[in-house]
Formats: sequence, structure tokens, C-alpha cells
Amino acid sequence: MTRSRVIRLALLGAIVAALLIVRYTTSFGASLSTARVRELVQQAGVAGVGIFLVAFAVGELLHVPGLVFVGAAVLAWGRAGGGAIAYLGALVSVSVSFAVVRGVGGQPLGALEQAWVKKVLAQLERRPIRTVALLRLVLWMAPAVNYALALSPVRYRDYAIGSAVGLAIPVAAAAAFLHFFLR
Repeated sequence: MTRSRVIRLALLGAIVAALLIVRYTTSFGASLSTARVRELVQQAGVAGVGIFLVAFAVGELLHVPGLVFVGAAVLAWGRAGGGAIAYLGALVSVSVSFAVVRGVGGQPLGALEQAWVKKVLAQLERRPIRTVALLRLVLWMAPAVNYALALSPVRYRDYAIGSAVGLAIPVAAAAAFLHFFLR
């Protein structure tokens, strides 16, 4: 690996560490709960959806579980409306995470020479939308998936389409489940 790649990855590591410190040691990180997000968006009125989308994106960077935001959306806007807003929020959050990680870390996974890495990346290159969709279906908004895909050579367009396809079922199922249990 080149020196610039090492520096970029070290910078990305420092940013992730700082975000985790904020998440687990500050009142801001602790305030990103289902109840707090719901309260925040309901108090905001019409601007609540925009605030929700920003909070979801920041929450994803801080490694707050996506279910926190799906639950807040369902409680604030109901099963159908909340599910739709949560789905939009999930797409925004994984896109912001991709942009930040790609912007800082670049695409160093494409330069790795290990056989198993090349095999995994070859599958991603052959069927990028399908691969991303399957990863989202199983692991939906896991930050590690966002980071790995952002650091890979996958194009953003394929990442976005695959994420949109793969997140539809888990977010809808979570919204239905949470609506049933939170009401």
C-alpha cells in the first residue's frame, strides 16, 4: 500500500474512533434514543422529517442502531408513513456513510492482492447491485458493511440501487414489527 493510502486509512480510523467516543461518552450520543428522536421530530413540526433524516445520517455515523430510527419514525408518523420515512432515512444514512468513508478512505480494497479479497471483489464487480442488495437484506445498515463497500471499487450508483432494493424488506418488516410492539 502506498503512503497516501495508509495516511487516508489512518485518518479514517481516527475519525471512526472519535465518532465512537462521541457516541459512548457524551450526552449527545446518549440522547439518540427512540424516545428522544421521536420527541425531537414531533416538536419540529413540518421540519421534523428533515431533522429526522439528518439525525438518522448522524446516527449511522455514530453507530446508533437503525432500529432506533425506524422505531422513532413509526411512533412519530405511524406504520405506513413512519415506515416510508424510515426507509428514506435508511437510504440517506447509508449514502452519507458511504460518502464520508469513500471521501476520507478512498478505495484501497481494490488494490489488495490477497486471493480471497480478489475473489470477493470479483463477485462485487460481476453483480454489484445484487451483491449489495443481498448484503443489505441480511445485514441491512451495519456500519461495517457501509465501510467495506465504500472502501471497495463499487460505484455509488450500484451501491445506492442495491441498498434501495435490499433495505426495502427489512425496513418494512421492522416498521410493522415495531408498530405492533411499540403501540
